[in-house]
Order: sequence, then structure tokens, then C-alpha cells
Amino acid sequence: MSAPSPPPAAPPARARIDLRRVLALARPQLRRLVLGTIALTISAGMSLAYPWYVKEIVDGVLAGQGRAALDGVVVALLGLFFVGSVMGALRAWWFTVAGERIVSDLRRDLYAAIVRQDIAFFDERRTGELTNRLAADAAVLQNTVTVNVSMALRYLVMGLGALGILFWTSWKLTLLMLAVVPLVVVGATLYGRVLRDISRSFQDALAQATTVAEETIAGIRTVRAFAHEPAERARYGKAVEDSFALAVRRARVGAVFRGVAGFFGYAAIAAVLWYGGLLLTRGQMSMGELTSFLLYTFTLAFSLGALSSLWEDFMKAVGASERVFELLDRQPQVAGGHGRLERVQGRVAFSEVGFAYPARADRVVLDGLSMSLEPGTVTALVGPSGAGKSTVAALLSRFYDPQRGQITLDGQDLRALDPDWLRGQVGVVSQEPVLFACSVAENIRYGRQDATDAEVEAAARAANAHDFIASFPEGYQTLVGERGVRLSGGQKQRVAIARAILKDPRILVLDEATSALDAESEHLVQEALERLMRGRTTVVIAHRLSTVKAADRILVLDGGLVVEQGRHGELLARDGLYRRLVERQFAA
Repeated sequence: MSAPSPPPAAPPARARIDLRRVLALARPQLRRLVLGTIALTISAGMSLAYPWYVKEIVDGVLAGQGRAALDGVVVALLGLFFVGSVMGALRAWWFTVAGERIVSDLRRDLYAAIVRQDIAFFDERRTGELTNRLAADAAVLQNTVTVNVSMALRYLVMGLGALGILFWTSWKLTLLMLAVVPLVVVGATLYGRVLRDISRSFQDALAQATTVAEETIAGIRTVRAFAHEPAERARYGKAVEDSFALAVRRARVGAVFRGVAGFFGYAAIAAVLWYGGLLLTRGQMSMGELTSFLLYTFTLAFSLGALSSLWEDFMKAVGASERVFELLDRQPQVAGGHGRLERVQGRVAFSEVGFAYPARADRVVLDGLSMSLEPGTVTALVGPSGAGKSTVAALLSRFYDPQRGQITLDGQDLRALDPDWLRGQVGVVSQEPVLFACSVAENIRYGRQDATDAEVEAAARAANAHDFIASFPEGYQTLVGERGVRLSGGQKQRVAIARAILKDPRILVLDEATSALDAESEHLVQEALERLMRGRTTVVIAHRLSTVKAADRILVLDGGLVVEQGRHGELLARDGLYRRLVERQFAA
């Protein structure tokens, strides 16, 4: 009886990310940030003290004090500036280093979150979008959680300090100046909401442009073969223009806000000058007090202006972070079990398996498929395109879970087994093997990371790959290029077979492994495959008769079901789908 399959996990609801979660990224660097904050406080305190010294100088000059008093004040002012500069440098150092550490950790965690996702996740997303999250979005967050926090704290301390001194100097003037602050605060709040949405859309548009560029560069041979460079330039240009239009909109909103906020700030200064002049003429304030009051007003205005600009950066970061946190929070839909088998025989059974790819949920690929693979035997899967042959291979590696039915290995449901352990028992050699842009030896060693050089060479010999590898000037250290472009199709296939031999899986899936090769390469690859298949449960997916006629059993799939099974001769004797497929191949 088949076990009930769990309902597919619902995609996570799109959470509204707030600034607190963005800033929480800085928590691991608390020590550096605390030290930076102490230096920042001292630096800000030095900046707040200098207008008082200016007051002393102005009032001293007007009162006719001697040069000695003036020199003393100036020396003290220079000492103040020196301490402030040292503390400012230390602040910048601690916050910048903390920022680099935070963004490095974020990129590492984000990459880990991406690679742990189920294959269905990658079916629905493009590579350029994900790499843009790692690069551009993480970089937007870097300054926000450190340097911008540092600057915000600095200007907040300076602004509050200046405000306190202003009240102490003249509460009437201060209240007059602060009359415009509520308007600026309300405007900043509305502006922040608009900017956050625009920034999120801008990051999405940027990701789209990156995706187009990556697709074109990765497929440059196809682009060149069809002379589609102008079309691809136009496609990329459109994506860039879309992001530019959003950037212009963001700049327009920012310009309006800064212009309005700046006007109110200058209006407040004009009001201070007017009322301060009245107090000066009435003898209620000295020239030095008015001068220092104006300097503190400028300090407060500058701090508010800087904070509004930083608020803009924070809202950009919140917009960029929504996609980042969605990836960090997303849980794979293929949940991992913890079971392992002490000894794997390699008996696989599909029981009433129903499956549709999550990206195309309306199209059923397997509709109640039941079949078994016996240990140490070779089973060939044949059938028309779309019958579900490659889907069987994907389910064997548990890239996906079936929506109904059960798949077992030696009687154990695959969903109860540790996915990483399970995939260690399954080896796949496909029609177009993916090689990485490193050396031949590193590509073979991908099958087992701790393999020695001797084991790598032995695997290459078993795969009929040693001779052509040894003919390269750099031998096993030869770089294969991106996706193995420096190797021929047969050479890539034999490197992939060597990788599978080194992995030593109990279950082997050969998915159209020789269909794209010439006769000589096919002979060498087929010979290597025969060595690889010995003693393993093997599934051969192929259209070519030469690859399947020697199988212990042939399963003919059509419409997601097994419609015929038997050996080559038995199936040919019947007037069924297999015979028609064979006749069609001979006719071709």
C-alpha cells in the first residue's frame, strides 16, 4: 500500500521587511560597532564644542580681551579638532571593517540558502536574477547596516546635542526654528514609503537586465550562429532602459523631497536671523551668543539634512532586502529525511506514482506509474518524447517528490532517507554533461572529493579517458573551459563517466548518454559505460536501438505509464509501440 504523500509546501507569504530586520544583520559585529559608536560619540562631542569656542572668540574680541586669551582659545580649538579627527578615523575603520564582514557573511548565507533549494525553485527562476541578489542586493545592504548606521548615529548625536544647547541658549529662538520640523518629519515618512517600493522595483529591473546579459553571454555561440546580436542588444537595452526609468523616478521623488525639506530648513534659519537680530538690538543676547546659536542651528540643519539622505538610503536597502530575506527564509519543498541504509542492494520500486512539474502543475507527466528495478540489472526506458523517461531519473535522485504514490529503495520510502546520502547512491551520466571551468582532475574528483591522484587516474582509465588526457601538455591539470568547451563531446562524456566511476554509486542512470556522439566516440563511451554498469542497478534512457537491445528488461513508457515490458526480441515480436518505435528508427 502506498504511503500518502505530504501536501506540497505552500510558497512563503511575502513578508513586509522592516528596517529593524535589516539592522539586525549587524548583530554579530556588535563589538566593533560598539567601539565605533564610542569613537563616534567622542567625535560628535568635539564637533558640538567648537561653536562655544567661537562664541568665546567673538565676545572676547568685542570685549577687548588681549591676544593671549585669543591664542589660548585657538590652541584649545586645534586640540579639539585633532581629537575629533582621530576619533573620526577610528570610527570609520571599525564601521567599515564591520560592514565588509557583514556583507561577506550575508553573501555566504544567501548562497547557502540558494543552493539548498529544491530543483523546482530553479525551474522557476533564472540564473541572472539569483546572481544579482548575491552581488547588487547584498552590496546595497552593506553600507546600510554599518557605515550608514554610523553616520546616522553621528548626526543624531550632533542634532540632539545641538538642539539641547539651542534650548539652553534661547528657548524662544529654538521653538521658532522647530516650527517646521513636524512638516519635514511627515514628508520624510511619506517619502520613505514611496522610495521603498520604487527601490524594490528598481532592484528587480536590475536583476532582469543581469539575467538577459548572462543568458546572452552563456549562449553566445547560438547568438552568433543565428546572427542575433542586434536583437540581443535591443533586449538588453530595453531591460537597462526599464531600470533607468525607475532610477529617474526615484531621483525625481528624491529631488522633490530634498528641495522642499531644504526650503523649510532655510526658512527656519531666516526666521532665526530675524528674531535673533531683534534680541540683539534689545540687548537680550550677545553677538557671540547669536553667532554660536547660528552655528548650532547650521549643525542641526545639516544633521537633519544628512539624516533625511540616510533615510533615503535606508529605504533603498529595505526595498532591496525584501528579495534577499525571501531567499534566506524560503524552506525547500523537498523536505529532508534522516534515514540511511546500512547496505544498499539497489532495488527500486515505483508504486502508483503521479507527478507534475511544479512549474507546469497543470500538465501531468506520470499518471499512476508502477515499475520495479531489480538489483544489478539493466533496465531500459524507451518511449516517445514526453512519455516521462527523464522524469523517472529526476525522481530517482529525489530532485522532486511525487504528488501521489511512493518510490522506495530496498523497501524504504525515499522521503524518509537523507537526501544527500541518497544522491550519493545515485550516479547520473547525461547527454550533455556539465563540466566546471577548472582542471580535468578537479572535474573527475567532483565524484569524490577525497580521491587521490591515483584513484582519479584509475577512474579515467576505466572511462577510456586517460589517453586523451595524457596527450594534453598539462595532462590532468588542463583547464576544460566554461562548461567544458575546450573538450569534444566524446571527451566530455568520458570525463563525466570517470566522475561517475569515482563516485561508485549503487544505482546508475544513463540519460541519452551516447545519442550525440559520432561512431568512434560512441564505441569508446559505450565500452566505458559497460564497465561502469557492472554490478549496479542501471536505468538506461535512450532512443537508439544499439543502447537498449542488450538490456535485461525494456520498459516502454507512454503517457506516464508502462504500456509494454520485456526483452528486445519479445517486444519486437509483438505489434506494439516498441516495434513501431524501432521501425521508425530504421526508416529514418
